[in-house]
Amino acid sequence: MSVDGKAELSPQPNKDAALSVRALWKIFGPKADKIIGTPDADLSRAELKAKTGCVVGVKDVSFDVAPGEVFVVMGLSGSGKSTLVRLLTRLIEPTQGEVLINGQDISAASESQLRELRRHHVSMVFQHFGLLPHRRVVDNVGYGLEIRGVGKRERRATAFRVTELVGLAGYENSYPDQLSGGMQQRVGLARALASDPELLLFDEPFSALDPLIRRDMQNEVIRLHHELGKTMVFITHDLAEALKLGDRILIMRDGEIIQVGRPDQVVGAPADDYVRDFVSDVPKSHVLTLRWVMRPYEGQQVDGPVLQAEQVVRDAARAVLENQGPVRVADGDQIVGVVDDEDILRVVVAEEA
Repeated sequence: MSVDGKAELSPQPNKDAALSVRALWKIFGPKADKIIGTPDADLSRAELKAKTGCVVGVKDVSFDVAPGEVFVVMGLSGSGKSTLVRLLTRLIEPTQGEVLINGQDISAASESQLRELRRHHVSMVFQHFGLLPHRRVVDNVGYGLEIRGVGKRERRATAFRVTELVGLAGYENSYPDQLSGGMQQRVGLARALASDPELLLFDEPFSALDPLIRRDMQNEVIRLHHELGKTMVFITHDLAEALKLGDRILIMRDGEIIQVGRPDQVVGAPADDYVRDFVSDVPKSHVLTLRWVMRPYEGQQVDGPVLQAEQVVRDAARAVLENQGPVRVADGDQIVGVVDDEDILRVVVAEEA
């Protein structure tokens, strides 16, 4: 995929993707559907509102999410990211466009098909926990299963198992108001996992938590992803969170995609000044891989270790700095470059300047 994430997308949705979105629009206001395809659609958000009274929430957005991928959608307040995640399951109806989840066309689904999707295949985790205060943890976790008609014994067994999975063993019979904010969010996460969904959607779930608790919950998501391999779409306004969690990151502004790429692509090759400002304070040695700092390998004799091109600069620094001379860099079994202490220090010194 190219750095901007658009060039290799076919016009048709990808039925092999866990999630495939094509030409998705949401315009709020009168006769919104009449705007798409006209010159007015090319106006800025402010110009369109002044001329028509309509507001663009999401503008011609297309992307694919691979099975098992953690795909982060990032942007400032008002960028359209929360509107986008609600369009994916039609909690908000799109003005135009296509959404496929595991090959199923959500944009054409009936009400009964949408209910089936939301109950069995997709779960959402919100910033506000939405726990039932009069129910114990185990019953909150099993609530979605109860709605589906699962018997009490089965849903409680599942709820106990998932509660333990998210680190709340021993709290099954507690009430929500007896738990900290981080523990309550773990209950919300367990509730989303209880139905064994194929796709998990997170809408800024940790933004109201204290920084230390937020870090713990980010680590919990990473751990659960490694254990369960679920496909995840994670909405955030926090760049550090996006870089930590995302296999790929989509950056939005005014409802449009500005860039899609791996964390190292976003930091190493920002698409424009907007993204460049976003990433200007990121410690690049923590994100960039050796592929970004290596020099071409021209068959020269090089001794010492062989490092992989996708290794992060910070993690490779010790091996490079301790070696007497350049270090070979490989892509799999093929040597593709060399890197030395000056290449490493150039990145480290630049981020301290």
